[in-house]
Amino acid sequence: MTTATFDRAQAPSDTRIEQNRRAVRLWLLIVVVMVFAIVTVGGATRLTESGLSITEWKPIHGVVPPLSATEWQEEFDLYKRIPQYQEINRGMSLDEFKTIFWWEWAHRLLARTIGVVFAVPLVFFWATGRLEPFLKPRLSGIFVLGAIQGGIGWWMVASGLVDRTDVSQYRLATHLIIASFILASCLWVAEGLKRRDFQAAPTKGSLAVALFILALVFLQIYLGGLVAGLNAGLIYNTWPLMDGAWIPSNLFAMDPAWVSLFEDHLTIQFVHRMTAYSLFAVTLVHAIAAQVIAPGTRHALTAWLLFAGVVCQAMVGIVTLLLVVPISWGLLHQFGGVAVLALAVIHARGLIGEYPRPERVAA
Repeated sequence: MTTATFDRAQAPSDTRIEQNRRAVRLWLLIVVVMVFAIVTVGGATRLTESGLSITEWKPIHGVVPPLSATEWQEEFDLYKRIPQYQEINRGMSLDEFKTIFWWEWAHRLLARTIGVVFAVPLVFFWATGRLEPFLKPRLSGIFVLGAIQGGIGWWMVASGLVDRTDVSQYRLATHLIIASFILASCLWVAEGLKRRDFQAAPTKGSLAVALFILALVFLQIYLGGLVAGLNAGLIYNTWPLMDGAWIPSNLFAMDPAWVSLFEDHLTIQFVHRMTAYSLFAVTLVHAIAAQVIAPGTRHALTAWLLFAGVVCQAMVGIVTLLLVVPISWGLLHQFGGVAVLALAVIHARGLIGEYPRPERVAA
C-alpha cells in the first residue's frame, strides 16, 4: 500500500475541471469557426484578385482603412506601382480599386481579430489557473503557429509586388496549409476536452487508417492551394476526361519532371483529381470496414459522415471545374475542403478519447 500522492486539498474538483475544460473547449471552437471564416474570405480574396491591393504590411496601423479621399488616392497610387496594375488592371478606376481593397482589408482584419481572440483568453485562462499543465504547450504551440502565419501571409503577398502579377503558388499553398494546421490543432485539442464515454478503436489499425486519411486531406488541401495559385482550375474544364483522355499524354513534361508537380497546370490538376479519387476510395472502404467491424458505434458513424463529406466535396469540385470556377462555387469548394478536414479530425480524435483527468489518489 502506498500513501496518497496527490494533495486532496490542492486538487481541483471534478466539477471545476469540467467547467474549465468546457470553457476552454468553447473558446477553441469559436477560433475554429473564425478560421473557417478567414479561409473562406481568403478564397474570395484570391478569386477576386484582391490580394495585392494593399502593398504594405502595417500590423497595427493597417487596422484603420483610408478615411479620406487623399488617403484613398495614396493607397491607389501605391497599387499603381506594382506589375498587377501595370500589366492587367491599367486604367482601373478608384471605385474599382476600392472593391478589391476591401476584400484584402477584411481578410487582414479578420486575421488580426483571430489573433486577439486567441491570445487574450489564452492569457486569462493561464493567469487564472484554468489550464491544466498538458494544455499549456499545446496552446502555446498553436499561438506560435498563428504568429508565424501572419508572417507567411505577408511573405506570400510580397511575392507578387515586384516581378509577378500574382502571388507565388508555393507561398499561397503554404499559407493555406498553415491555416488548415491551426484549425485542425484547435479542433483536435477541443475534441480531447469533450466529456463522453470512450469507445476504443475497433481494431489496432483503425486509428492508423484514420490518421492516414487525415494526412491525405492535408495533402489534398495543399494541392488545392497549388491549383488556385496557378489558376489551373480555369483550364481542362471537362470531367471525367481530362484533355480528352483518362490519363493526359503530357504529364510531367517539365525538366526536371518533378517540377511539374508544382508548376505545370496539367500535372497539378491531374494529381489533385487523383488524390480526390484516392480519398473517395479510402474513406469508402474505411466506412464499410467500420460498419462491419463495429456497427452502431461512434466510430462507424463518424466514418460514414467523413465519407459523405468527401462525396459532397467531390461533387462541388466537379461542378466548380465544369463551370470554370465561378466565385460562388469556388468559395463553396474551399469551404468544403476545410469542412472535410474538420470531419477527419473529429473522426481520428474520437478513437483516442478525452484527455485524462488529474489523478487524485494513488493506492
